[in-house]
Amino acid sequence: MELEDHVGDIIRKARQAANVSKDAVASAGGLSVAELEQLEDAGTASKTVDFQKVAALIGLSGEKLKRIANGWLPGDIDTSVWREVRQLTTAQRLSVNCYLVWDEVTREAALFDTGWDEGPIVKMVEENRLELKHLFITHTHEDHVAAITPLRERFPKMRLHSSAKSAPPEQRNRANDFIHLGNLRITNRETPGHAEDGVTYVIGNFPEDAPNVAIVGDCIFAGSIGRGFVSTDLLKQKIREQIFTLPDETLICPGHGPYTRVGLEKENNPFF
Repeated sequence: MELEDHVGDIIRKARQAANVSKDAVASAGGLSVAELEQLEDAGTASKTVDFQKVAALIGLSGEKLKRIANGWLPGDIDTSVWREVRQLTTAQRLSVNCYLVWDEVTREAALFDTGWDEGPIVKMVEENRLELKHLFITHTHEDHVAAITPLRERFPKMRLHSSAKSAPPEQRNRANDFIHLGNLRITNRETPGHAEDGVTYVIGNFPEDAPNVAIVGDCIFAGSIGRGFVSTDLLKQKIREQIFTLPDETLICPGHGPYTRVGLEKENNPFF
C-alpha cells in the first residue's frame, strides 16, 4: 500500500498554497534549496529535517507531518463489511479510482466516476449481473470522466448526476437529494476547492449496519488533500464541514490512493 502523496508532495502542496518560498521552507527545515527540492520530488532527504518548523511555516500539523514521514498508513481496512462496494483502478498518465456500488437483493448498481477505461466496469457489471442505473460524478477533471461516452453508449438508460454548471438541469445534484438504490440511500454534499464542481456522495443503509461510505473524488486522500485549484482554504473548510462531520467509522473512498476512514484523517492528516 502506498499513499497518493508522500511527505514531499504534502510539503509542496502546502508551501504553494501558503505562497511561501523554497528558500524560506528550506531554511526552516535545516536544508539547502536543492535538498528541499529532492524532498519534494522523492519524499526523502539526505539529512534530518525539522518537520515541526516546516509545518509551522506552511500551515501543517508538525506531529502529523512527522507521522507521514515515518511511514504512516491507514492500515488494512476490512472492506468485506461493504460487500456491495468495489474499487476499480485504471491508469494512463496516473492511476485513478472509480467505485461500483450495488444493492445485493435488487442488483441495482451505481458507478461513481469512470476512470480512464470502461472495460473493468463493464466486466464487473456483467459478471455480477447488475443493472447499472446511475453514474455519479465527483468532479469533471479528465481522469474522472474519461470513459463517460462509451459507458453511456453501453448503458443508455443510466442516469447521470453531477454538480457541473454546464450539466443539463435534470442531471445536476440538488441539496437534500435522496437517491435510492434498492435499499441503499445516496446523498450529496458540495465539496468544492480542488474543483469548482467538487461533490462528495454519501452512501448509507448498508446491510448489517455497516458504516456509511463517502466517495470524495480528489477532495481528500489518505494523509493528504487534493490540489486547491480553486482554493485550498475553501477545500479545507468543506472537508471540515462536509466530511469530518460524518461518523469517524465512515469509509472514505478517494479518487487516488488507498481507502481511509474519517476518524483516521482527523487524527493523522497534516492539513488539519
